[in-house]
Amino acid sequence: MDRKRKWVLNSGALLVIFLGRMTTGLEVPLDLPQPPTITHQSSKDFIIDPRENILIYCEAKGKPHPSFSWTRNGTHFDVEKDSKVLMKPSSGTLVIDISGEKAEAYEGIYQCTARNEHGTAVSNNIVIRQSRSPLWSKERKEAIMVQVGVSLVLQCRPPAGLPPPIIFWMDNNFQRLPQNTRVSQALNGDLYFSNVLLDDTRNDYICYARFPHTQTIQQKQPITVKVLDNSPSGERRPSFMAPPGRSSTQMALRGGVLELECIAEGLPTPEVSWYKESGDLPSSRMSFHNFQKTLKIADVMEADAGDYRCTAKNSLGSAHHIIKVNVKAAPFWISAPRNLILAPKETGILTCRVSGDPKPQIAWSVNGVPIEDSPKDMSRKVEDATVILSDVQTGSSAVYQCNASNEFGYLLANAFVNVLAEAPRVLTPPNNVYQVITNNPAFLDCASFGSPIPTITWFKDSQTSILNRDPYVIHNNGTLEINVAQSLNSGKYTCIASNNLGTRENHVYLEVKEPTRILAQPEYMVVQRNRKAVFECKVKHDPTLIPTMNWLKDNGELPDDERFLVDTDSLTINDVTEEDEGTYTCVMNTTLDQDSASAMLTVVEEPDPPTDLELTDQRERSVQLTWIPGDEHNSPTQKFLVQYEDLLHQAGVWHNLTEEEGTKTTAHLDLSPYAYYSFRVLAVNHVGYSRPSQPSRQYRTNPAAPDVNPTDVHGVGTEHNNLVISWKELTGLQSNGPGLQYKVNWRQKDVEEDWSSETVANASKYVVSGTPTFVPYEVKVQAVNDYGNGPAPEAVEGYSGEDVPMSAPESVQVLVQNGTLAEVHWEPVLTSVVRGRLQGYKVSYWRERSLHQAEAQQEEQQVLAFSGNRTDGRLPGLKPYSLYTLNIRVVNGKGEGPPSPNHNFETPEGVPGPPSFLRIKNTNMDSLTLEWGPPQDNNGRLTGYTLKYQPVNSSNELGPVEEMMFPANETTVILSDLKYSTRYKFYFNAKTIKGSGPTITEEAVTIMDEAFIQQPIVDVVKVHSIGPAFTNVNSSVVGEEGAVISWEYFGPDKNVYVEYIVENSKEDWTKEFVNGSSGSQTYLIKGLKPGTSYRVRVVVKDHSEATIHSTEELVITLPEAMKSNQVDLATQGWFIGLMCAIALLILVLLIICFIKRNKGGKYPVKEKEDAHHDPEIQPMKDDDGTFGEYSDTEDHKPLKGSRTPSNGTVKRDDSDDSLVDYGEGGDGQFNEDGSFIGQYSGKKEKDTHEGNESSEAPSPVNAMNSFV
Repeated sequence: MDRKRKWVLNSGALLVIFLGRMTTGLEVPLDLPQPPTITHQSSKDFIIDPRENILIYCEAKGKPHPSFSWTRNGTHFDVEKDSKVLMKPSSGTLVIDISGEKAEAYEGIYQCTARNEHGTAVSNNIVIRQSRSPLWSKERKEAIMVQVGVSLVLQCRPPAGLPPPIIFWMDNNFQRLPQNTRVSQALNGDLYFSNVLLDDTRNDYICYARFPHTQTIQQKQPITVKVLDNSPSGERRPSFMAPPGRSSTQMALRGGVLELECIAEGLPTPEVSWYKESGDLPSSRMSFHNFQKTLKIADVMEADAGDYRCTAKNSLGSAHHIIKVNVKAAPFWISAPRNLILAPKETGILTCRVSGDPKPQIAWSVNGVPIEDSPKDMSRKVEDATVILSDVQTGSSAVYQCNASNEFGYLLANAFVNVLAEAPRVLTPPNNVYQVITNNPAFLDCASFGSPIPTITWFKDSQTSILNRDPYVIHNNGTLEINVAQSLNSGKYTCIASNNLGTRENHVYLEVKEPTRILAQPEYMVVQRNRKAVFECKVKHDPTLIPTMNWLKDNGELPDDERFLVDTDSLTINDVTEEDEGTYTCVMNTTLDQDSASAMLTVVEEPDPPTDLELTDQRERSVQLTWIPGDEHNSPTQKFLVQYEDLLHQAGVWHNLTEEEGTKTTAHLDLSPYAYYSFRVLAVNHVGYSRPSQPSRQYRTNPAAPDVNPTDVHGVGTEHNNLVISWKELTGLQSNGPGLQYKVNWRQKDVEEDWSSETVANASKYVVSGTPTFVPYEVKVQAVNDYGNGPAPEAVEGYSGEDVPMSAPESVQVLVQNGTLAEVHWEPVLTSVVRGRLQGYKVSYWRERSLHQAEAQQEEQQVLAFSGNRTDGRLPGLKPYSLYTLNIRVVNGKGEGPPSPNHNFETPEGVPGPPSFLRIKNTNMDSLTLEWGPPQDNNGRLTGYTLKYQPVNSSNELGPVEEMMFPANETTVILSDLKYSTRYKFYFNAKTIKGSGPTITEEAVTIMDEAFIQQPIVDVVKVHSIGPAFTNVNSSVVGEEGAVISWEYFGPDKNVYVEYIVENSKEDWTKEFVNGSSGSQTYLIKGLKPGTSYRVRVVVKDHSEATIHSTEELVITLPEAMKSNQVDLATQGWFIGLMCAIALLILVLLIICFIKRNKGGKYPVKEKEDAHHDPEIQPMKDDDGTFGEYSDTEDHKPLKGSRTPSNGTVKRDDSDDSLVDYGEGGDGQFNEDGSFIGQYSGKKEKDTHEGNESSEAPSPVNAMNSFV
């Protein structure tokens, strides 16, 4: 659609606009003839400021534009004759310049008239009055003498002003006089005292009157009041000062404000209350003022009429006054007359329905003339509040006035009758786009005009006719209402306006949007002070609407503070303070709707410290402490902690004394004698502790004898002839008085002797000398001071000092269980020779030598301790076939006794340890050499060795086992008749008469062809792995540029790498990945430099590339590059004969071709070449005589332009040193786990250089190169 659309919001607010539009009169487009209509006028009662010009409004519209005139006090007001009066152009508004003139000259009743050829409209009667603020009349006020307790009224009586002044009472310092239930100002401005006090004596009771229009304040002469007390008035029950009597009457106008007042006197001061006898007070419209002495009801209704009872009450009785309220009403509209637009021959009705009390009188006028004085019109009929117009004719347009009045006011309304014949026109702009939120009502306008009034019809999407039923409502003004709009209601709508003079249509569009909703609302938060608070507010809205997020605090704007950070869906408050408490609301607005959610923020912090500490109920050993809690800061106090300071013994140190619940404010404190107490209190809430309160006053207690004795009393000897008695000293607070000492008592237990005693001061131990060794004592310690002894102490058992044992255990015997375990037995020593508390026995033993060695090789001594009174123990971890020595000592708290005599014993033979090494040397195609070393621990007499070995194929499957036995004195063997290019696994162990020892394993690979494999310059090295994951790590050199690494791996991780680096190099390690399956593994390192030494290791890494297992490093040295010692085929007789025959055949063919070419003939090969131009078939180069590329079906392609070396051998390129040449082609040399297949493969080799077991004929080109 290329037409421009106009966007119109459609929400709940539009409903108000729409309803207002439906209730107003029909508007006539200003381009059509119409009578005048008053559009703006001044209020009926206009009070002017004499210092400003007078402005009287009168604006009107009509076609043609109306002219204006005025009346003043019922007569024509000639504006042009008064130079001070100006009428605005194209307007009836008057501007009266009163400068230099008296404003009173222009007071009066003004009325504006607007007329054109179609009728006359008139304004209300506008009463112009000048504001006045007269001065107070001079008067002399005598001082008012009054007795204490009587009532008093100070009259104000301000001068009458226009409008009435505002009254208030102040003193000479312009300070408002305080008012309360006893002293208050009445509605008429008088100051009422229910009873006077001596304090009411003063000479500056001043009544002020403020006139709002002139902004002037008038002051009454000060009133002096002297209150006497020579004859005071006694207490009395209430009585009413205003209004007087038991009842009164008051009238109120409907819609106005009703103020009822009751002021009572009495002593004590009475309280006033209100009650409506005929019903309830209107709570939503009423309020109490002046300390409940005034009842105010706003927007008075007829139902507010009735009897209102005010009651004044004090302790001596009560008084009642009834105010009868009558409600009258100035005229008010029920239905004001509305403009009529009639086509010729049509009928219309003007209605003027009003109400009021008394009932208003209705008078009709036509064009400003009373209807009874206007020309007769047969088509017009007046029936009280109704004018009926029948069969109207063109030219009968007029303006009718309805005037309704009673004694309280009047109403005046203009309504025109415009007789027109006009085709329909649509006033709503075309292509409006209305937007509305789902489930809300939608209103589509189709404002139209025509005479007769057009009929409105609606269509949706230019096809479906819309009927006046659910969900649609078509209003009288043409507006289409959709009660509950849904997305399916979106689309194009067409309204058609038609009458008998024509038809018009208009298109509008409706878009129904998704509502805005807050999905994640902010939550109530309790935050500590100086912490951070975060409110979330996540919103879902229609994607076509632009949202605006706004945060409010307590329904106002957020503070202008950088601590408040507003994000797209959150509010963050940093460093929260108490001022941040409140309700936070997130408001999400779009152009159509809004949603909001609120949450409270409560800021908590440690409570304020308690205050006003007081000590009561003071006694010798107790006192009661009271306090006033501090502010809890929104976190209830959980407890109070009472602390004390002893200024006598520990000044400046505060101790916890007791705790009380958070609801208590007193604590009963138990005290100790001889202390100078000060107390303080801390409050504790969920956040933490408050600051301590200010200390209480000092409280001293009198001295007394000690209440307790020292604790932790012990008697322990430190030497063999003493007893040390120790205890924990009393604190200063526990001393209870001056002169604190300790009376120490002791005696030997189970011996008839008296207590020995000694008194010491400022000590925590006492040493008794000359005691027997390790005998029991009874000890006790008693506290004494200058005021007496503490309670009788209890005796504690202790022992004098120990001494080292005097003798060793006897009858030591050893029972050997096996080669690694023995039991030792002994007789316990007597208690008398222990000379202390027996802790156990200590067995020392050591290995003298192995039994197959003649010379002693004493090893490090081992010690085992057996606690308690044991008589036996086990010695584990012995070595078989060895001589051992042991002794035993007694151990007590002082130390060890002398050792028992040394006792020797022998362990029997056991199985030997593993052989010290197993080396594989001189590996050939069908043989190799094994060397080994005897075990480091024979554990007996060796009887021989056992060797087992078996082949391992390419899939790691083990072949049949071969077994060999060797005597104990052999250390090498040569194994022959092995398969070439085969991996073997070897198992080797040693034996004694007790059996075979642990097995060590090695692996080796027989070579493929001695022409390509060099013997390693270094021996094969067996390296023990670091950690348990690797075993049997070996290496061997293959050719000049390769090395094979083999190992056994039993770890769970699969990330296995072979790493190598040139020895003494600072470069990074080269890393190659190997599939880490468990069991034996082999890996070929290629591309090494001849004559170079390398450090090689196998590692396991985790997912973060950290090494978790590693072998020790192997050092591998590759041989220098040398001539190959392979079998030269060129020296073999059968090969020479074959090559000669082939060369002779080729020579014959060349001669024949040469002859034919010289003759100019063609040969088949040439024809083929000329016909196909095969790019794979290259002609020989004339410059060097070499052959071009040759391709056969086997896809063996020698190098382009390769030459034959002068020595007659075929030179290999750089890749020939790789074991790829020895395998089954260049691909597939390694299986999935990275192991070298060729070493396990049983397949036949295809390389023609092998010379044995070859299934392929040699390439003719290679053969020719070798031959030539």
